[in-house]
Amino acid sequence: MKVTIIQQDIVWKDVAANLRQMGQLMQKAEKADIYLFPEMCSTGFCMQPYEVAEEVNGPTVQAFKEWAKRYDAAIAGTVMTRESDTIFRNRMYFVTPDGAVRHYDKCHLFEYSGEDKVYTPGDKKVIWEWRGVRIRPVICYDIRFPIFLRNAGDYDLMLVSANFPDSRILAWDTLIRARAIENQCYVAASNRVGADDYGTYAGHSVILNPYGQDIARCRARCRTSATAELQWDMIEKLRQLYPLIAKDKPL
Repeated sequence: MKVTIIQQDIVWKDVAANLRQMGQLMQKAEKADIYLFPEMCSTGFCMQPYEVAEEVNGPTVQAFKEWAKRYDAAIAGTVMTRESDTIFRNRMYFVTPDGAVRHYDKCHLFEYSGEDKVYTPGDKKVIWEWRGVRIRPVICYDIRFPIFLRNAGDYDLMLVSANFPDSRILAWDTLIRARAIENQCYVAASNRVGADDYGTYAGHSVILNPYGQDIARCRARCRTSATAELQWDMIEKLRQLYPLIAKDKPL
């Protein structure tokens, strides 16, 4: 399986402009089975959902459906979603070529930005299966919670969409690598570039193997993409050699 991470410069609260940019980046990217966009890829990490949140089947999901069919691939990324008049979600959609739409709602909302004041958190972990691969979706702040992300032997690939600013980029680099190593899984992590009301962004989008090694990386501060082919026998051999998941039991 091939995975492509898309690293974009998100235009603040402009869904149409962002969808144009995303489509252009996909056209230039290497062919893959999964394409992953950053957090709130169509608006930026915005705390004004009453202004720009999309309906459940809004324009970004419609674009994901079109691209999934065109490229015969799954499209993933998080979208500011209006679930009702009073409930807004930071929601990762996972759309496949048959038109099926799956989603995960961010469980750990970022208090420092006030995300917890305007969005409703998810209340469960989610695992998807796509083309024989078990996938754990993760959104930005979630990666700081290793117990929540503990692999029970039920996933092989972690998809991370994020808006991690330069001020915390060391934490980003360290945490995603740790999550790959401790969970003995691949990690595909897409972070934005550019600037918004909260800071500047260098990207550092990367695909890591279960040893925590880079197998594809986006050039920093550039709108670009990176693609890697995942080797599942590596996971099997590693887990047999070091059966950490089976042995990692609470005292």
